[in-house]
Amino acid sequence: MQKKLFLLDAMALVFRAYYALIRSPRQTSEGKNTNAQFGFTNTLIDLINNQKPTHMAVCFDTHAPTEREQSYADYKANRQDAPEDILQAIPDIKAIIKAMNIPCIEMDGHEADDIIGTLAWEAADAGYDVFMVTPDKDYGQLVRSNVWIYKPGYQGGSVEIMGPKEVCEKWGIERVDQVIDILGLMGDAVDNIPGIPGVGEKTAAKLLKEYNTLEGVIENADQIKGALGEKVRKGKDLAVLSKQLATINTKVPVQFHEEDFKLSEFNREALEIVFKELEFRTIGKF
Repeated sequence: MQKKLFLLDAMALVFRAYYALIRSPRQTSEGKNTNAQFGFTNTLIDLINNQKPTHMAVCFDTHAPTEREQSYADYKANRQDAPEDILQAIPDIKAIIKAMNIPCIEMDGHEADDIIGTLAWEAADAGYDVFMVTPDKDYGQLVRSNVWIYKPGYQGGSVEIMGPKEVCEKWGIERVDQVIDILGLMGDAVDNIPGIPGVGEKTAAKLLKEYNTLEGVIENADQIKGALGEKVRKGKDLAVLSKQLATINTKVPVQFHEEDFKLSEFNREALEIVFKELEFRTIGKF
């Protein structure tokens, strides 16, 4: 049987789960919001039951400063503070993951996407099929022949699985390594990556089609006519910085230890304690 590793981008999925139920929030009898806990747990159970992974890990961000923040103080500066309900949900979610005997991985100074990128490529090199479970588009740069993005369905929508072909078609590029070039040119509002002001996705893709890389675009800036050429010349430093910020680090000091990531029987007693506290009656019967 082919070994399948699923790596979950915890906080992206937690936020997604919380806001999916924002209009009809779940609450315990004592008024505790459980949107994030419920949605995240459903995602976990759905993956395990329907995708039949042999190995799994959940990767978290920490509050420690990262290299990106040190090189660009405004990185993610436009994000609002996480709602208190989400902050209170994290210990519950980690308790559920632990009770399912799934490793939680986090490392100060490194974001979850860097941890996932490192583990994904290491496991792929070891012969695994790897699925990065996330809604975030910048993971497209990591996709290759046996590494995919797995985007769970949202509010009744279908699952989206993206390999190199799908990533290239989505961005209008020829190779997945151009994802960081296109993000460098157009920026990323979600992470407050500036890009070149006035350059959008279609323009960025057009420039890459002609000049191959961000560096190629900059080198040929004098050949680009009109207002666009002026934008490139003025914004080249921001573009170089933006590409650096958008590049996922696949050299984080973490290692894929096969036995540690292998799925095993849940600790049902521990799960029952958490589910009882959260008043998860139906979900506890899987």
